[in-house]
Amino acid sequence: MDLTCFRPNVGVVLIRGDGKVWLGRRAKTDGPFNWQFPQGGVDAGEDLADAAFRELAEETGVTSATLIARTEGWITYAFPPEHTGSKVAKGWKGQKQVWFAMRFTGADAEIDLEAHGEVEFDAWRWADIAEAMETVVPFKREAYRQVIDAFEPLTRTVP
Repeated sequence: MDLTCFRPNVGVVLIRGDGKVWLGRRAKTDGPFNWQFPQGGVDAGEDLADAAFRELAEETGVTSATLIARTEGWITYAFPPEHTGSKVAKGWKGQKQVWFAMRFTGADAEIDLEAHGEVEFDAWRWADIAEAMETVVPFKREAYRQVIDAFEPLTRTVP
């Protein structure tokens, strides 16, 4: 598959000490499939892990996290034909992502959905990792299946 028209992106599965993962409800997006993990674009020349920590802080306010794993290679998803928005307008056919599992080492009070000027999420919750498959928009589900397969064992090994 030619990935040149897929936007470079990172995603984060933030895992709490009890194995629950962070899910955010996308702002200004109708449900029920509007809950997802934090994710975002990679700036030109930016290290992927640095981008993951930056996106996590921008979207959730969380800076108390340690890197515990990452996926290998790109996980991709294509935008459906009816999908509109700035990414499609810029010529992107979808996104190619590297995902990072991070252990949350802070307290819930640290979570601030308005930490960055652009609010991505308007609500959040801790959930079992499998719940993400039921709540994410359908065109991202295959990518989420791969992420969950990679990181679900980490939700069972609590430090």
